[in-house]
Amino acid sequence: MKNILSTSLVVAVFLTWGDIAPSQAYPHTRLTSAVDDLFEQWDKGDSPGAAVGIFKDGRILYARGYGVANLDYAIPMTPHTVVRIGSISKQFVAMCIALLAEQEQLTFDDDIRTYLPEMPDYGEPITINHLLHHTSGVHEYLDLVGLIGKPEGSVYGYSPREVLGLLSRLEELDFRPGERFSYSNSGYFLLAEVVSRVSGMKTSAFAKQHIFDPLGMKNTRFHDDPNAIIQNRGFGYSPVEGGGYRLDILRSEVIGDLGVITTVEDFLHWDRNLQRNRLGNGTQDLIEAMLSRGRLDNGDELSYALGLEIGTYRGLRTISHGGSAVGYVAEYIQYPEHRFSIVILSNLSTLGPGRLARGIADLYLADYLTTVSPTPTRRQRARVTRPELVAVSASELRAYAGNFYSRELDIVYALEVRDGVLVLELREESSALVPYGADRFGWRRRTLQFSKEADEAFNGFALSLGPERSLRFRRVKSPIPGLRL
Repeated sequence: MKNILSTSLVVAVFLTWGDIAPSQAYPHTRLTSAVDDLFEQWDKGDSPGAAVGIFKDGRILYARGYGVANLDYAIPMTPHTVVRIGSISKQFVAMCIALLAEQEQLTFDDDIRTYLPEMPDYGEPITINHLLHHTSGVHEYLDLVGLIGKPEGSVYGYSPREVLGLLSRLEELDFRPGERFSYSNSGYFLLAEVVSRVSGMKTSAFAKQHIFDPLGMKNTRFHDDPNAIIQNRGFGYSPVEGGGYRLDILRSEVIGDLGVITTVEDFLHWDRNLQRNRLGNGTQDLIEAMLSRGRLDNGDELSYALGLEIGTYRGLRTISHGGSAVGYVAEYIQYPEHRFSIVILSNLSTLGPGRLARGIADLYLADYLTTVSPTPTRRQRARVTRPELVAVSASELRAYAGNFYSRELDIVYALEVRDGVLVLELREESSALVPYGADRFGWRRRTLQFSKEADEAFNGFALSLGPERSLRFRRVKSPIPGLRL
C-alpha cells in the first residue's frame, strides 16, 4: 500500500485556518479504513473510546471519533468531544513560561524562590530550567497526596494550596538539582504557580489570553474549576472486574502538570503553531525555546525539552508527549520533517494511545520509515527480593501501636492492633502492616522502620520514599488538634 504522503491516490479535504467544522466529513480510503480497523474493538455503542486526528501541512487529513463519550446517554465520541489530556498539558505551561521569558518578566535561570519564597532553601538554587526539564530533585507530589490519604482520582480532593504546602515542607530533595533526570509532576505544578505570581493573573486566564484565544482554540482551557459546565465533554472511564466500566474522572483545581481539556480539532491549531509560531512576538525563537533539550550538570543532553520529548521512531525524528489522568489517556506525536502529526484523545484508561499512534504512522509514513518496526517483547521485570515474613505476637505488636506525626506531611498516622495484626488507619482506610522483623513493617510498597532510644518505647519510624529518602514520624500522645487523620 502506498502512503498518502507520496501519492495522489487519496483526496483529502484540506481546511484553511479557522475552517474546522464539527460536522466535517472526511473521505474514506484504504488508509482511513486501516485506521478504523486499529480502533475497531472500541467502535461500538457500549464502550468508551477515542477521538483521533491526523494532520498534514497544518490541515486535517482525517479525524474521527470511536466509541462513546458519555455512557449514561450513549453520546458518541467525535473530533469535537472535549477530553482531558493529562501530561500533554505540560507543554502549555511551558509555553506560558517561555512567553513570560520573552516578555523579560523572568529568565529560565531564575531561582524559583524568587517567585515561591515559601519553598525551602536547600543550599543551592532550584531554577526554572530545573523544573522544566525534570532535574529539580523535588519529590513527586502525587506520591505525597497518596500518603495523606488523597490519591489522584479519590473522593478526597486536594487544592493547589495544599499541594504547595506539602512541597514547601519537604526537608530534603531526592537529589541535588541538575544531578539527574527524574520525571516529576511537582515541577510543572510549581511552574503554574510561578506563571500566576509573575503575571498577576490565574494561570488558566494567562493561557487563555496568550495561547488559546490567539490560536483560535475555542474549546480548550486549563480546567481549574471542577464545577464548571463543559459543553461536549467526554467522561473518563476505567474497566471493572467482571465486565463493564466505572466513571473515573478528576474533580481537581490543580493544574500545570495536567489540567488542559481540548478537542482533536482544537489541537490542530497548537500543532500548526509548533511549526510556524503566531504567539508572543511571532518569531520562531519561541518555538526554538520550546524545543531546547535540557542538560545535566555533567553535560549529558536529555531527550526532554519544554513539556516535549525529542526522539525518533523508525528512523524519523519525533516531537511528542503522552498523557494520562485517571480515566483519560492521550498521545501527541509530530514528525516535523514531514509536517505530519497524530493526536489521540481517549476517555478509556486502558486504551494505549502510544501504540495506536505508532500504528497510524506505520500506515501513513510507510515509504519513509527506514528501520523495521520493533517486535514486541515481554518486558523483563527486575526480580524483587522480598523480605521474609516473621511471626510477631499480639502482645509484641502493641509496642508499635500509637499515634505518629510527620511534620513534612502534617498528618498523624494511627496504628493499632486488631485481631492480632498491626493496622494503619488513614482517613477511612485500614491497611494491615506486614512484619519483616528487626522492627520493620511493610505497607503498600513501602517500609516503616521503627526506632527507639535505649530500652524506651518506640519513639517513631521512618517511612521510605525511595532508596535514599524517607519521612520521619514521631510518636505523639494523642492526635494533635487540627491535624488531618
